[in-house]
Amino acid sequence: MERVSLRKQVYAKSSFDNVINTEFTEFSPTETPTPETQSLSIDEFFTQYNTLFYDIPKFGETNSHEYLVKTSGQYIDASQINETIEALLEEINQLRQENADLQNNQIQGDLTSVGQSITAAQQKLSK
Repeated sequence: MERVSLRKQVYAKSSFDNVINTEFTEFSPTETPTPETQSLSIDEFFTQYNTLFYDIPKFGETNSHEYLVKTSGQYIDASQINETIEALLEEINQLRQENADLQNNQIQGDLTSVGQSITAAQQKLSK
């Protein structure tokens, strides 16, 4: 078994601030922001987006319209919207079927009426 020696350095409270840097310099920008690195306002973002719209690829894992749709969809919980769309599509299909059934019934009624008229006319002619 290998032996590992650990060293602990202790500072007095009075000298701690003089010895240890407690500033968060790692989290601050290291360079002055330039127009390219400054963050955009929402209006500026959409102006740039509209300018670049047709240059953005339709599909791709990143930097594409597909990526924007997926990430935005996750952010706004598009699954609920998709469920609503699915329910509405189902209702549309049901209404289409009901409409087709009503049209078929109307046609059947019309055919029956025409058939009865023909039969009545044939009976009058045969008398």
